Amino acid sequence: MNNKDLPKDFMEILNNVTAKRARFVIDTILRQGYCSTEDLKKGGYEHAPRAARDVRELGIPLVTEKMKDSAGKTIAVYKFGDWEKAKKKNLLAKTSGRSQLSNKLKDALVERYGSKCHLYGEEYPKRLLQPDHRIPYEIGGDPDDMMNTEYFMLLCPSANRDKSWACEHCPNWENKDYKVCKTCYYAFPENYTHIACNKERKLDIIFRGEQEIKLYQDILLNAEKRHLSVSDFAKRLFQYYEQINRKK
Repeated sequence: MNNKDLPKDFMEILNNVTAKRARFVIDTILRQGYCSTEDLKKGGYEHAPRAARDVRELGIPLVTEKMKDSAGKTIAVYKFGDWEKAKKKNLLAKTSGRSQLSNKLKDALVERYGSKCHLYGEEYPKRLLQPDHRIPYEIGGDPDDMMNTEYFMLLCPSANRDKSWACEHCPNWENKDYKVCKTCYYAFPENYTHIACNKERKLDIIFRGEQEIKLYQDILLNAEKRHLSVSDFAKRLFQYYEQINRKK
């Protein structure tokens, strides 16, 4: 479809997008009719599904198709979907509502859980925390009540990036089984049975302040002396103190 053929209200939505990654996808489609994973990599964006998600969460319909890249390998390409159909489904209204509610939702989450990151369990300045769906939007969609804090969590920027990468590389990203997400660390770190479908447990420890950072450096040094990773050294410390407690 020629850009001149795109509905005026759709073009207005496209032109108002300022987010860098979403802007890249939109500009590429407007220029050549599609945006491929190859285009995204050349533009410095390694995670194509996340880039497409950025666009879709703005209420802009995208369809995914297949094509051959320059090496003959089958890759995904993104094109604009049916705008009129998207409007009928009220996708834009839902997304706009989520955007307008974000500050109110953050306030509600801080009031309920405190000004801390759900994954790292550490306090952060409120301005650094970002509301996020516990279960990825691509899998669970939006809840009926966008102010229901049970469906959302607060994440610091690094935790948000960690979660995005893990979810996009999880087998359930394709299977889209809501129940799998409900028992995942990245959705419910308070009570989980797996981490992105892997039988794992995770303990995030943040070191802050001069004394704690010195302790962190001591841990690194002792781990290196024993030719151990920091994780393995920490596990041995826990095992050592557990043995001492048993002897008491």
